[in-house]
Amino acid sequence: MKNQIWLVTIFISIAIGSLGIAADASSADKEKIEALISSIEGLKDAVFVRNGSEYDAKTAAKFLRGKWNSHTKEIGNASDFIEKAASVSSTSGKPYLIHFKDGKEVKCGDFLKEQLEKLKSGKLGAGS
Repeated sequence: MKNQIWLVTIFISIAIGSLGIAADASSADKEKIEALISSIEGLKDAVFVRNGSEYDAKTAAKFLRGKWNSHTKEIGNASDFIEKAASVSSTSGKPYLIHFKDGKEVKCGDFLKEQLEKLKSGKLGAGS
């Protein structure tokens, strides 16, 4: 009987894990996500655009941290964070944008993917 309960418990755990119900990021992934948010927060002379409204970098970072916190069960790594919390509005479906002082506009998701690649290659750090 104990073996049957143990097997059922294992089966349920595997099933739940494969459904992505409890993705919860590791500490290394949390550090990467925080580094990505910090890369937004550190943007000088850039504006974050969400649903047609403009926000400064600190406000954008605060918003992204809040979105991360509200989606922790769905976010298992930095790529999940970009895809599920930092690319498009869950309200309107519109992409988040970053407008730079030089007139360049980039989708936030694309910017963060580039930052993640730099982070993985060791090129994202202070002053990047």
